[in-house]
Amino acid sequence: QPSMSPDQARAPRGAWRLFTAAWHRILSALLVFSVAILVVPVSLQIFSRYTSLIPSYIWTEEMARFLFVWLIMIGAMVGMREGTHFIVDMWPKLSPRADAVLQLVSGIAVLVFAVVFVIAGWEFTAFAFNRISELAELPLWMIHVAWPLLGLSWLAFHGERMFDLWRIATGREGGARR
Repeated sequence: QPSMSPDQARAPRGAWRLFTAAWHRILSALLVFSVAILVVPVSLQIFSRYTSLIPSYIWTEEMARFLFVWLIMIGAMVGMREGTHFIVDMWPKLSPRADAVLQLVSGIAVLVFAVVFVIAGWEFTAFAFNRISELAELPLWMIHVAWPLLGLSWLAFHGERMFDLWRIATGREGGARR
């Protein structure tokens, strides 16, 4: 798989790994789909603003905003799985074990943020359960649920990465990380 790092490819394959790989494929497809769908309301806005060929639809601005929120959240989930979301290289070349320990320490902060997204995101979603958007009249929980879903996905994907790093740091698995 092109989106899997070499360390993930060598990692033991179990039910959890198969689940996260499938979830990643679903999210990647949803990311492509959301970009394609986002083109529709934005195009309608542009054409209605500069031509008189179609009427000006008010709901398109709200729909574009909601789709953009989902696009960002799904992109952040995919970025976490692919290991491209929270990586900053500022240390010299370290041994695989030292690199794994450093990444474990910094990874704890990412897991804390993921837990915050789950807890605060669930409260944010619960607040929107019986509310609808003003223009498109969509249930707001459908937009707000992106936050706890983001947190859960980060926990799954980064937790998997942390497990791999733990195996390297404790000497149970060799190999170099980025």
